[in-house]
Amino acid sequence: MPSLRSISLGALFAMPLAAGAQEFSLEPQRRQDRPDSFRMAVGGSFSYGVPVGAFHDYVKQGFGLEGFFRWNGDAKGVVSLRVEGGFVQYGSETKRVPLSPTLGRILVDLTTSNNIVWLGVGPQVTIPLPGIRPYVNASAGFSYFFTESSVEGSNNGDDFANTTNYDDGTFAWGGGGGLLIPFRTRSGEVALDLGVRYHGNGEVRYLRRGSIEDLPGGQIRLNPIQSEANLLTYRVGVSFSIR
Repeated sequence: MPSLRSISLGALFAMPLAAGAQEFSLEPQRRQDRPDSFRMAVGGSFSYGVPVGAFHDYVKQGFGLEGFFRWNGDAKGVVSLRVEGGFVQYGSETKRVPLSPTLGRILVDLTTSNNIVWLGVGPQVTIPLPGIRPYVNASAGFSYFFTESSVEGSNNGDDFANTTNYDDGTFAWGGGGGLLIPFRTRSGEVALDLGVRYHGNGEVRYLRRGSIEDLPGGQIRLNPIQSEANLLTYRVGVSFSIR
């Protein structure tokens, strides 16, 4: 029969082997729970729009907001599906007018704005380099052009009447790229998002500043423009990764 000493020595030699085996068995789980593994991401940004081609002959610039949701197809988000949308205002004008022809002493602010709302879905490819992540993406969807006029009082600043003067919609496609600069936090990852995007809206009818002509008797005349309405948007925003 083995002595107590031999049993004790055997146990001492077996303990490191057992600990190593336990560490080896836990390694796959640690790899699955890596902090750089995220299922999805959401984000938003401010954007500056620059019309290109024929659109630039009638409109010079625009400002807006963009947002996105991205579902990662792998742990590092190299390939993902991106749903994005945005709003760009490419012109507005405000003037003081009487509330009605019979109430000339009551003046209100009449604001007319020219806007684009767009939505698209498509793939994104991201290169997970240390400290910086370049990406490219593409999408297909639609763009909605509309001009809206609203009336508000001088004191409270709330609209009490508005109307859509003109609108048109079109199929749209887009493509862009940018850089994600990540910062780790306790709850996940936040990244600075710098990018540019091309919006291919094709030919559409739209109004610009000065396209609505006021006529006697409260009537108006619309002078729509028909042309391609493509533009570039440069954006600065943030992206939040979610496990």
